[in-house]
This record gives sequence, C-alpha cells and structure tokens, in this order.
Amino acid sequence: LPSLSLPSSMHLIQVDSVQRWMEDLKLMTDCECMCILQSKPISIEKDEQNELILSSQYSTCDNLQLLLKRAWIISTELTRIAQKLEKNKWQRVHSMTVRVNCHVRSMINEYNTFNRNSSEEMHQFEKLLIDKCSEFTAFTERCIQTEDEQILKSMKSCVNETLTTVAQYFGQLIELVLTHEAQNLMRQIELSDSVYLTESAISSLFSLTQEGAHLCRIIAKEGGVVALFKICRQDCFRCLYPQTLRTLASICCVEEGMHQLEKVDGILCLADILTDNTHSEATHAEAAAVIAQITSPHLTFTQHLSSFLENMEEIVTALVKLCQEASSGEVFLLASAALANITFFDTMACEILLQLNAMKILLAACSDKHIVDTPYSRDQVVTILANMSVLDQCASEIIQGNGVQLLMEMLFERSSSGNSAEVAACERVQQKSAVTLARLSRDPEVADAAIKLSCIPRLIKLCRSPPERNNSDSVLVACLAALRRLAVMSPDGLEDSDFQQLVKPRLVDSFLLCTNMEESFV
Repeated sequence: LPSLSLPSSMHLIQVDSVQRWMEDLKLMTDCECMCILQSKPISIEKDEQNELILSSQYSTCDNLQLLLKRAWIISTELTRIAQKLEKNKWQRVHSMTVRVNCHVRSMINEYNTFNRNSSEEMHQFEKLLIDKCSEFTAFTERCIQTEDEQILKSMKSCVNETLTTVAQYFGQLIELVLTHEAQNLMRQIELSDSVYLTESAISSLFSLTQEGAHLCRIIAKEGGVVALFKICRQDCFRCLYPQTLRTLASICCVEEGMHQLEKVDGILCLADILTDNTHSEATHAEAAAVIAQITSPHLTFTQHLSSFLENMEEIVTALVKLCQEASSGEVFLLASAALANITFFDTMACEILLQLNAMKILLAACSDKHIVDTPYSRDQVVTILANMSVLDQCASEIIQGNGVQLLMEMLFERSSSGNSAEVAACERVQQKSAVTLARLSRDPEVADAAIKLSCIPRLIKLCRSPPERNNSDSVLVACLAALRRLAVMSPDGLEDSDFQQLVKPRLVDSFLLCTNMEESFV
C-alpha cells in the first residue's frame, strides 16, 4: 500500500491527544489499583533503596505538578459529587466517592514517597482525611443498599455534612503541603551558595506561581519576595537575575507580594538594575516586566507604592533607553508596557517622557517591523501617545515624527490570526488611536494633517460598518468623538447624511443609530 502523508495539523492533534492520554493514564490506573489494594504497600523493606532511586528520577517540580494535578481531580470530583447528590443519584454518588477515596490515598502516598520529612500536623490531617473518606464511602454504600425514600432523605443530610468535612480536610491538607513546599524552596534559595541548586529552586518556585493567585499568596507569605530580592542583590547570582525577576513579576500579581516588595525596598532594587548598564538586556527586560506588573492599571492595590514616585524619573529614563535600544520585539513590548502603565499611574510621567523625546523614539520604533511587530506592541505605543496627548506640547512632536500618519494606519488595525486576545488588542489599538486623534485635533495643524490623510472617511467607515471595528462599542464611541472634533475644523469634509447622523445629534443618539445599523445600510 502507498504510504499516506498526514497534514501537519492532524499530526499535531494526534501527538497532543496521545500525550494527554499518557499523562492521564497513570492517574487512572493508580485509581483502579487503589480500589483493589486499598493503599497497601507492595514493596518490602529491602526494596526501599530501589524505591528511593526511582523516586529521585523526578524533580521536586515534577512531583509538585503531579500533586497539583491529583488535587485538581479530587476537587473536581467533590464538586461533581455535590451535584449528583442534589439530584439523588445515589449509585453515581457512591461510585464517585470510591474514586475520590482512591485518589486521596494515591495523592498522600505519592507525596510521602518524595517527601520524607512531613510534619506531625500534616500526618494528622492525612489520617483525618483518609478516615473521613472511608466513612464517606461507607455512608454512600449504605445508601445504595436501601430504597426507602424516608431513610435516604434522613441520610442525605449526613452525607452532605460528611462531604463538606472531606472537602474542608482536603483543602487544609493541600494548604499545608503547599506551604511546606514553599518553605522548603525558600530555605533552599536562602541557604544555598550553589548557582545550580538556587536555579533549580527558583525554577520550581516559578512553576508554582503559574498555578494561580492562591499559590502566589502562599509564596509571598512565606517570604518569597524577600528571598528573591536577596538574590537580585548578590553579584554572584547575576546569571539568575532574569529568571528571578520573572518569578517576582508572577508573585507581585497579588497584594501580599506587593506589600512584601515595598517592605524590602524592591522599587529601589529594580531602579538600580535598570540603570546599571553592566546588566544584560534580558535582565533589563525582566526588570521592566516587574515594573509593568506592579503598575498595572487593573490592580486595585497600587496606592501604597509611595517609593515608586521617588524613583520614577530614573525608571522612566531607563525604560525609554530600553525601548530605543531593544534588539527584539519582546524586549520592546516589556519596556513599552511598563511605560504605558506608568503613564496611567502618575501624570508627571508624561512630562518626563516629553522631556526625554520619548514620542520621537516610539514613533521611530513603530517604523521598524522587527521591533513593533504585533498588535500588543502597538497597543502599548498608542496607550502612551493617548496619555501624552493631554499635554499641549505633544502636538508639535506628533507632527514632527509623522505621528498622524501612524495613528491613521492604526485605525486599520486588524487581526491576522483571529485569536481572541489579538482581536481584543486590535480593538484597543483602534480605540486609542481615535482617542489620540480626538485629543490632538484641538491643534489646527494636527487636524489639518489628519484631514489631508483622509481620516474623516476612515472614521465614518468605522462608525457605519460594525465588522470594521469588530462590533466594538468602545471603538465606535472613540471614532464618533474624533469625527466630531475633525468636523468642527473641516465641516465641508462630510456629506450631509454623515453630518446629520454622526455629528449633529447627541453622541448617544449617533451611537444608538450606529449600533443598530445593518451592513446593507453601508
């Protein structure tokens, strides 16, 4: 038979499916084994050394990932049991309870295999959880052996109560385990003089931060931020700075991480790193990523960053330099994202940027497709331009740097991949470019340049054709505002129907007209 060549996409799907199946298989087979063996060990004492060798093949990070995956399965199963219990599906409740019992025992056995120094408190919780799971299984087994509705009704409250207790013990045990592991990693980072061991601990810590905000809170409470900044203040660990800073950026997504950063003068340390020209570009880029994280306008707990204002001019200057000298799109994205967030954080930043000729540097970068190569980068640039455009001196800088042409091009921003995140970035680029045009067009010279570049027809198209703006209401409002500003400067540039529908009415009326407009009307 002739050999068949599969499309590459199908090959990837097959690989991914098989890989996923292989990952899940161990957990499934362990569960089946546990149903029979009930957690009885099959090795004898003389095999302990072999067991130790086998377990040492896996890193702490791998073991924690297995633990977290098992914990996720148990958590999901407990939620499903509650749903089935609500519908009185006793047979399903019992089979799922047996499965949870097995998973809990497997999880505890697996953890104790690679962790030989568990605390007494942890062993107590393990015993409590195993006993309660056994009690839970016995309860549900009695429930499937009776058909008397009254008895089942009376037992349901007991089953519910036991389920709640199992979930509570399980949550407390996982919290203890994760805290214990975080403490171990902190100890390793603080006490080790070895670059290799410290790198391994930081790598494991970073993996934990990717599991969500709750783990970031645990790490912050256990001194993660303090330990990592200690690394960033030691020259012998310079090669680990990028990895360390990346981990810090992840931890600082939670309030506890931010408070710790403030306590250890983290802002000053970041400023020192950014202004030290002997550091690598990768280190500067990761420091910029931490700045971007802690100044994010989406966070509600940045008000306590008082030390940031003291170091802001140094930081902004270093970030502008990083944008100017960026060797890749990723470096530029991190530096410009930090600058964009800082312009929201404090208005004084815009004045500093103007003094540093940042407008000229950013506009020049946009002409280099290797540096500003994605909608995400353009989103950061246009955010900075929009926030700077409130300053009167900004208009002349825009004219000199051919910025109106760039803003016009950004009104045509479209996603090439259809990826939802990229589509959202394109919408933000369109919206902010229209906002910037509206603000800058109070200057007659900017308005005249925009009109000559045919901005008015493009704004009308965005207003009247929902697909052009990906049906975005925020883009529509911004375009209507920009169109009205330009119409004041050049009323002859609009047809009467456009003026009557898009300019003359109240903004809200024009908005409602455009949102209800069918494509066939365009």
